[in-house]
Amino acid sequence: MGKQGSPRCARPVSQNTNSVFRTKDYHIRSSLDSYGATADPSFGRRISGGENYWDSKAVLLHGLKDDSGKLNPCKGVHGGKKHTWFRRNVKPIAFMLLLMAFMLSLTAFLFLLDSLMVSLFTSINLQGSSTSRNSNGPLEDSVAYTREERPPVQMYGRLLNLASNAFAEKEFKQDSQNFWEEPYHQESKWKPCADKKYPTAPGKPANSNGYVMVSANGGLNQQRVAICNAVAVASLLNATLVLPKFLYSSVWKDPSQFGDIYQEDYFMRILKDDIDIVKELPPHLKSLDIEASGSLITDADIVKEAKPYDYFSSVLPLLLENRVVHFLGFGNRLGFDPMPPHLQRLRCKCNFHALKFVPKIQEVGSLLVKRIRKHYAASRPLDKQLLGDYAPGISSKQHKVARGSSRYLALHLRFEEDMVAYSLCDFGGGQNEKKELQAYREVHFPLLIERLRNSKPVSPVELRKLGRCPLTPEEAALVLAALGFKPQTYIYLAGSHIYGGNSRMLPFTSLYPNLVTKETLLSPSELAPFRNFSSQMAALDFIACATSDVFAMTDSGSQLSSLVSGFRTYYGDGHAPTLRPNKKRLAAILAENRTIEWNTFEDRVRKMIEEGQRVRVRGSGRSIYRQPRCSECMCRSQ
Repeated sequence: MGKQGSPRCARPVSQNTNSVFRTKDYHIRSSLDSYGATADPSFGRRISGGENYWDSKAVLLHGLKDDSGKLNPCKGVHGGKKHTWFRRNVKPIAFMLLLMAFMLSLTAFLFLLDSLMVSLFTSINLQGSSTSRNSNGPLEDSVAYTREERPPVQMYGRLLNLASNAFAEKEFKQDSQNFWEEPYHQESKWKPCADKKYPTAPGKPANSNGYVMVSANGGLNQQRVAICNAVAVASLLNATLVLPKFLYSSVWKDPSQFGDIYQEDYFMRILKDDIDIVKELPPHLKSLDIEASGSLITDADIVKEAKPYDYFSSVLPLLLENRVVHFLGFGNRLGFDPMPPHLQRLRCKCNFHALKFVPKIQEVGSLLVKRIRKHYAASRPLDKQLLGDYAPGISSKQHKVARGSSRYLALHLRFEEDMVAYSLCDFGGGQNEKKELQAYREVHFPLLIERLRNSKPVSPVELRKLGRCPLTPEEAALVLAALGFKPQTYIYLAGSHIYGGNSRMLPFTSLYPNLVTKETLLSPSELAPFRNFSSQMAALDFIACATSDVFAMTDSGSQLSSLVSGFRTYYGDGHAPTLRPNKKRLAAILAENRTIEWNTFEDRVRKMIEEGQRVRVRGSGRSIYRQPRCSECMCRSQ
């Protein structure tokens, strides 16, 4: 300080202010650099005390000099005061700097921790889907999730918004149309009667012409059709059926045999009045070289949808000569019409009565259904047939109380990688999706690739117009919304391995969040006995779909959808509705997605579904497993 009474020197502002701010700037930036907050290389030089550090010192010294370069006494005095103040407050300053450093380090740590957790959960999720893929195998109705997560794919954003708005408006309103029930009831109903004994039935012959062996290919549902067709062929040829075998496939990777899925003794007992069934060939025929004898019959040796005459002309002579024939593959090798009525009835008896799942599958299937419903419901013939002694049930007094809160919809969403790739359609995923699907086709569908090279392909737009494109999860959600199913609806997703994973499912779950699968309802230990057995896993889906209050399919050509809908027709007593979208009509409706109003969309979708629900008698050539309403399979009751 100067002498007492002398004028106080003015505090320097312009020069020292800049120097102080610049010093502070240096300390702050050095701290940020230490925790990786910036990647600017010039900041790294400051940490080591480079040019910028010494420049800041020069500015401070410049603030203590006058224009001539000499030290200014007033500036020196103020400089002294600064040093005195700095020494007095050095501890608080140091504390503040340490606190700032701590907060920055904590922020960096939390950021790194967050990144680590995101990576960890992503890894677990992908490993989980990979595990499911490896354990389940590519189910005939399900293939693995895609290999990486992608941004959500939406093709109908406007309609999704309209559906959400409609949900909000109708939250407390009762819909006039109820798709939880079958809408059409005729005066005469159809009842199951394929197991009824008919006096005019020929019965099994006194003497057998030999033995029929079958090695069925495909997954659970293809095998089921092959078994019942084999029963009919054995009866047609007056032969004894050897309990069918299942081929091991490098695609399915499932070693399961008949007895691992179905009850062998029950099967043989139900059909004992119709045909003879044995578990193995007799010893004197086991040593026969069937292939060398010419009795090995592949799918190339008999036409698809063959008629009875084809078997009489090409198979019966071999059977009579060698006493045994072996059908290898046997996929769709028996037509539905023309066919003697007793053979049609035998097919129905096999499918709807003789094939019962083993207790292991029934028990876990029952547990699965209980957890979906959350409440018991009165046992129905459908439950009894599929679940046997494990069928859940309650007293009739409790039935009305439990029914309202135990309903669920099962959805077979056929949108797996194989189906998507084979369709050649465009699903809005851009170039990456097109490249991925093309790569999949080249590996898994070489014959399709060869055919495309030799012919002009149909454009994806035209394929969609023709109804040949699988429905996306987004399209399935829009159909359910148009039918009035509320967001709270519990939905069981069969298969659950959807192409595109979460990026494809997000539009669906945004409308219907209560989505469950067997993997989410059953614990790992409960699913463990079924791991690596794709057909047994598919049996659980079959049970959950067949016993649901409503079953919705997206591809009527799927074997699972066909067999499940047939079961529901046969045992449902008019109270097991099935929803079948017409893909060609739906494509025409969705083509107007940019302009169509929600009320119009609802009306057109509902008319489409209602027409698919009309009660129809099986037409000529139609599958008796899918459409059992016919005199050979069901009986009319007045």
